[in-house]
Amino acid sequence: MSNVEKNVQGTRATLDKKTGDIAAMFDTVAKRYDLMNGILSLGRHIYWRKQTVAAVDAHPGQKVLDVAAGTGTSSEPFADAGVDVIAADLSEGMLEVGRKRRPDMTFVRADVTDLPFEDDSFDAVTMSYGLRNVADYPRALSELYRVTKPGGRIVVLEFSTPTFAPFGKVYKEYIMKAIPPVARAISSNPESYVYLAESIIDWPDQRTLAHKFAQAGWQDVKYRNLSGGIVAIHRGFKPQN
Repeated sequence: MSNVEKNVQGTRATLDKKTGDIAAMFDTVAKRYDLMNGILSLGRHIYWRKQTVAAVDAHPGQKVLDVAAGTGTSSEPFADAGVDVIAADLSEGMLEVGRKRRPDMTFVRADVTDLPFEDDSFDAVTMSYGLRNVADYPRALSELYRVTKPGGRIVVLEFSTPTFAPFGKVYKEYIMKAIPPVARAISSNPESYVYLAESIIDWPDQRTLAHKFAQAGWQDVKYRNLSGGIVAIHRGFKPQN
């Protein structure tokens, strides 16, 4: 039994994640992962993705690293716009689905805490829904900083803390009550979604996460709440030499 599965069966998920366990978990849900995202977000994931792509603001001729890209759905808008994008993920199962669906795109298996890329390689780095699943996310922010060119930017879309407290309470109840039955009906590994739901609740709020960006060296760090803070986009820049 993996550590993730042990956490699922316990009373709370923890942020003490093991890289191998996370990869194995996503391997098991790869085939229906995109479908589940659409259902559980009530379709809002399309809007969130568009806003993230706009925040990255990549243009043809630029190079973008999309980490935790999964099956590549978050990388597609860049590829379709003529941007040189690399879709990286820890889960080989997710990458396999992506390669079959988009053979024209570049998929690379990579651990965001130890990226297989040279310093100053990318004009922008981005990550959607993946940072909270990283065993050492401050280290991940530092690694992303390392591979970004001076003057380049980071954009992270992640579940966050609703800004209106009464709504936040309702939202947490929705997460814990709605996700498990939907996962049991659709997913090949419904227990993994219990972990994912609890990881959202345990995740730091917007200001705390912005501070972690700054500690990793990113400057001019700002965040934008979407859908009342259900998710937030954090953006920062690597200073020029």
